[in-house]
Amino acid sequence: MKKLFLIGGMGAGKSTARKALTDEGLAWIDLDQVGHEVLMWDTVKDDLRGAFGDDIFDENGEVVRSALAAKAFATPAATRKLNTITMPRIEERYTDLIDGFEAEGKPAVVVEYSVFRNRQQSLAYGADVVMAVLAPLEVRIERAVKSGFSEEDVRARIARQITDADRIEASDVVFNNDGTPDELRNEVISWWNEYKKTI
Repeated sequence: MKKLFLIGGMGAGKSTARKALTDEGLAWIDLDQVGHEVLMWDTVKDDLRGAFGDDIFDENGEVVRSALAAKAFATPAATRKLNTITMPRIEERYTDLIDGFEAEGKPAVVVEYSVFRNRQQSLAYGADVVMAVLAPLEVRIERAVKSGFSEEDVRARIARQITDADRIEASDVVFNNDGTPDELRNEVISWWNEYKKTI
């Protein structure tokens, strides 16, 4: 089963590209979603409580992601602490999902990966193809603000992500999303129609 990793900065259009592929029948994994899922595991909650304190939980004992983010992204050291707790669990869940899709005989899976760093030190070491979706910075900020984030939050998140130059270097395929969503969809589907002939 081919693993197609989809990377791109906040607001670049990863979800549009992913939907184009899943509409073609591909399985998919959103690693952000997997990250949210593992925050509900008791073992993860225990570790987070030890690292970041009780005030990142609500009255029901669930992680308040905004409160966790405020602490976990305050310094590089705090971010490393968060990653040490969550990344092994994310990898565990990711592996289970991949095994499930392989057992179902899926030809390919799209993996949406917003915190991609490089192909050597991340889940993407197993990627068959890394696809980058790029868009101009101001366009990305505008899109993210429209979807409900504050501009300050968007700029802070983007500042913590790798640059588009790094993404291009790490990628096999680059989609420039500086037009309409339909243009991006058509470009992605056109690529997939060619790529699937090689599977």
